[in-house]
Amino acid sequence: MRRSEFDRAVADEFGARASAILVDLVLSGAGGRTAVEALDAGVPPREVWLALCAETDVPAQRRYGVGRLEPRR
Repeated sequence: MRRSEFDRAVADEFGARASAILVDLVLSGAGGRTAVEALDAGVPPREVWLALCAETDVPAQRRYGVGRLEPRR
């Protein structure tokens, strides 16, 4: 997962709350850091996304493959 895919996935899943969740929610799966802190520390976006999903109870079917753009034709 690229950072741009992470950003799209977060925006799609959390909508208007996305920016607050990224800076305020401490993720136990990311070493007790917020998503922004974890990304800044070099944690891969996929790991941060999965930690964010676990912390906010995002259903499994919405965790994988999100954030990708449709293939160009």
